[in-house]
Amino acid sequence: MTLTYVYADSVAVVGPLATFAEPHAYDLCAVHAERLTVPNGWSVIRQQLDPSENGPSHDDLMAIADAVREVANNVPGESPTKSAHADLGRRGHLRAVPS
Repeated sequence: MTLTYVYADSVAVVGPLATFAEPHAYDLCAVHAERLTVPNGWSVIRQQLDPSENGPSHDDLMAIADAVREVANNVPGESPTKSAHADLGRRGHLRAVPS
């Protein structure tokens, strides 16, 4: 679970594990997430996990597979080959992908 808080509103939120880092967010194990208490005058919002959403989604798995394929196709010492999507425009780490 991830604990997020806002001092200005005196609110703490305990919800599903965050997918990105934030300055006022802390990841907690299940035991600490359950035992969390807040200071007097604060409120806590507890978001429950959806049991049907255990594990990575199909999109997550495909993104991992694509990343592994890309690394496997780039042999060290060789110049990278032009990809099928290169004609769509590639700038740095961003790429336009056809629908």
